[in-house]
Amino acid sequence: MSTGVKDSFGGYRSSLVEVVRSKGIKDLAVLRAIATVPRHLFVPESIRHRAYDDCALPLGSGQTISQPSVQARSLELLQLTGREKVLEIGAGSGYQTALLAELAGTVLAVERLPELAAKAQVSLRSAGVNKVTLVVGDGTLGWAAWAPFDAVVVAAASPSIPDPLVRQLRIGGRLVIPLGNLGSQRLTLGIRTEEGLDTAVIEDVRFVPLLGQHGFHGERPAHD
Repeated sequence: MSTGVKDSFGGYRSSLVEVVRSKGIKDLAVLRAIATVPRHLFVPESIRHRAYDDCALPLGSGQTISQPSVQARSLELLQLTGREKVLEIGAGSGYQTALLAELAGTVLAVERLPELAAKAQVSLRSAGVNKVTLVVGDGTLGWAAWAPFDAVVVAAASPSIPDPLVRQLRIGGRLVIPLGNLGSQRLTLGIRTEEGLDTAVIEDVRFVPLLGQHGFHGERPAHD
């Protein structure tokens, strides 16, 4: 978990918590995680002054760090209690990974881009985050060696739910993923049952595409 790095951004984090709360997030553990994790360590230094705005920010390589309130919604939907083994697909900057480390027992994260994964590793160390293992790979394949997972969260948009992620989710486990086309998507919650996956649409969102064997195949949309 984060060690609560001492910095001058604490007031900004508190303000971000209130913004996220005003958008309907009620899970106190999620709100505490946002109050704790130093988001400014996970954004490029040139835009660090915007780190606690409730908006997506560019990371380079055509990727973004997602809007905090959207990330908070995804994490709230997972209903984590602190003991779970969670798989994150699309670690990106590592910020959501760090939030998960505050909320779960074990976090396994997959990032497709080596340069982004390397930066995320540095940021996670700087933030004092542990309980996280991050690898480079095709996130649409999941991470079978560590399955089954109690929860899976996908931080990129897919045209459909990748079958490997469903197979690697335990019965009763929860999966959150943006589903749709390259222009717009809907955040979707899935709960694994004996018969398959029960799904519910939560809200409209915009994410970068999930590229890989079970995702999009190289298309590049305008992103949030």
